[in-house]
Amino acid sequence: MIAPEHLPTSPGCYLFKDKQQRIIYIGKAKHLRKRVKNYFAGRPLDPKTQAMLEQATSIEIIATDSELEAIILENTLIKRHQPKYNIDLKDAKGFSYIRIPDEPYPRVLLARQRTGSGKFYGPFISAQERDYLLRFIRKTFHIRTCKKLPKRPCLRYHIQLCDAPCTNNITKQEYNQRIAQAKLILSGHASQLLKTLETQMKHYAQNHQFEQAMLLRNQITAIQHLNERQNMQRNRPYNEDIINYTTQQGTIYLMLFNIYKGTLANKQEYIFAEHEGFFEEFLMQYYSDNPLPKELILPHTISNGIQEYFNHLRKAQVKITIPQKGAKKQLLTLVTKNIELTFFADQQKIEAVKTRLNLQEPAQVIECFDISHLSGTSMVGSVVQFRNGKPDKTNYRRFLIRTVEGIDDTAAITEIVRRRYYKLKLENIDYPDLVLIDGGRAQLNAAIDGLRSLSIHLPVIALAKQFEELYLPGQSMPLKLDTKDIALQFLREIRDEAHRFAIAYNRLLRTKELIA
Repeated sequence: MIAPEHLPTSPGCYLFKDKQQRIIYIGKAKHLRKRVKNYFAGRPLDPKTQAMLEQATSIEIIATDSELEAIILENTLIKRHQPKYNIDLKDAKGFSYIRIPDEPYPRVLLARQRTGSGKFYGPFISAQERDYLLRFIRKTFHIRTCKKLPKRPCLRYHIQLCDAPCTNNITKQEYNQRIAQAKLILSGHASQLLKTLETQMKHYAQNHQFEQAMLLRNQITAIQHLNERQNMQRNRPYNEDIINYTTQQGTIYLMLFNIYKGTLANKQEYIFAEHEGFFEEFLMQYYSDNPLPKELILPHTISNGIQEYFNHLRKAQVKITIPQKGAKKQLLTLVTKNIELTFFADQQKIEAVKTRLNLQEPAQVIECFDISHLSGTSMVGSVVQFRNGKPDKTNYRRFLIRTVEGIDDTAAITEIVRRRYYKLKLENIDYPDLVLIDGGRAQLNAAIDGLRSLSIHLPVIALAKQFEELYLPGQSMPLKLDTKDIALQFLREIRDEAHRFAIAYNRLLRTKELIA
């Protein structure tokens, strides 16, 4: 490994490599020697940086003429090599985009990632709003949806949802004009489009082209309704992004609000390990792939190099605001409040369950079982898993009851509990922290019998629907919690999800039987 005192004093990038010469971390510096020496100064380091240094065996240096060049180079190298210890910039929630690809007659498509040709709009956190906007644009502007242009008009043409560019029923110029109008909607310039359409409508009406005027009138009405739905009243003539974060036990919980002309348009959440310089690294990676607003509201100052990089990306001055009081400070506080609600509300539910049930450890993983049948036919079981307060659908399982005939829910519970944990035991997979059964005392005892047959001991409770009472092993009387209690609400949420999953499987089987 290069001795830090032998490094240059110029700006540039440094690349830590492991013994296989794989790049494990990429950083940038205004002064390479000072920056790298900080890693070996003997001061306490965060766990992520310490783990990186333990694996690093060499350092590669790339000098640049300026800090701006170093920032641009760092971003390029991170994207190319995706080092293990740099931020993996994935949103904590799944999001998607609307894409208009480069095609002779472009479509308007849903895109899960920013890959492929064309223009991307988003990201959209709300799938409902995204799908509504997608349907609105296709319907209003008669945009084609077929993957390949057919040789004759399809059904969408006959129900007046497409103008059949496949048969040259509309010229490429007219079609691309509609695509341009769709882009204005997706860019948030609906008001500008309305003025243009109103002018064109008056022109057609004055020239007695009433059919074209009526088409434009319908488009105008639809766009006006969209404006009302999206609350497009703006208080500012420019866009802002508000970013704040909270640190908990070496983890960064960061939230970003996209404010479009005074109205919250989008919210994004990120989780990554804490390490030195994480905030500027996040800003650099995020805005290399997303448009920069005119103003950034941040919790603290950033380096002049990042400011210069932003101005370079936007090709205009980006205003950086670090508010100490007033409305913008309240916005930063609002982001912090949303971080607490988004990331830590689930932990509050888990802690509440631990307290109410007197558990020794928080129930980070809870599994719930339910049985569904129709008068004893198509009897099925389900297990759903909640991990860290949220559904973990990769661990949902459903069971076709094999050993029970007729209506016997307790025997069915015993079977599916035994089958579930026999498999986990066989594959040496960790058991849940708590098992929840949909039912009362009888169902609880049935689940305990299933576990006892495998010599497995887990905390087990049952939640009965009628009075929402909790049945615990060894207690003769059920535990009655207030309906507003966080723990009860959380357990009901899990129980209802297991019930939904079981019913869905039961209906599927009955449908197959009817078809057969």
